[in-house]
Amino acid sequence: MKFTFVTLFSNLVEGYFQDSILKRAIEKDLIQIDYINPRDYSENKHFKVDDTAVGGGAGMVMNPQPLFDSLDELKKQDSYAHIIFVTPVAKQFKQRDAKRLAKKSHVVFVSGRYEGIDERVIEEFADEVFSIGDYILTGGELASLVLCDAISRNIYGVLGNSDSLSIESFENALLEAPSFSKPKEYKNIAVPKEYLKGNHSKIRTLKIALSECKTKFFRPEQLLKHKTTEH
Repeated sequence: MKFTFVTLFSNLVEGYFQDSILKRAIEKDLIQIDYINPRDYSENKHFKVDDTAVGGGAGMVMNPQPLFDSLDELKKQDSYAHIIFVTPVAKQFKQRDAKRLAKKSHVVFVSGRYEGIDERVIEEFADEVFSIGDYILTGGELASLVLCDAISRNIYGVLGNSDSLSIESFENALLEAPSFSKPKEYKNIAVPKEYLKGNHSKIRTLKIALSECKTKFFRPEQLLKHKTTEH
């Protein structure tokens, strides 16, 4: 699967793929990473990509020309490219979106800067628009990386043990149960005794109960959804 980052600052993205799981995924040719800099397409003699907002307002806006031309060129090269814009003014990205998008052959993330992107670019090219939360970032690169990571780990072969996907938070309405590692006791704090007895049925029952406790505390609306689904 190919991921393309449309960004003015590819160096902010590149380092994330230099280690760990996604580095191995690249080495195994499970994912490919590419970059497009809209500044390379700017017709301005100083290669500017921003301008003042029409109608007033603070800050600058990414103007349409460099993005139109760069995305036009991208679509000519791959008409199946699925273009995603990340912005706080959008629906929230969910685990089900990550699983669905992992089946695409080419996903493109367009990262905004300044006060945002000229809306005409989004209207023309966006296949989907996502937010990662109700807060504002300096730029879209971090949000694009969040989506890329979430999508990548749902591609077959990227995780060492793909079975781990089935027990994670948001695979159902409950948050994931607490995890514990060895040693069995550390600084006089022991792991739950039921985890040590080898009775997988009882361990599973306890994990569900602990998941419900965590969900009730952190995300009560998710617990309500779980109860509704059960019934």
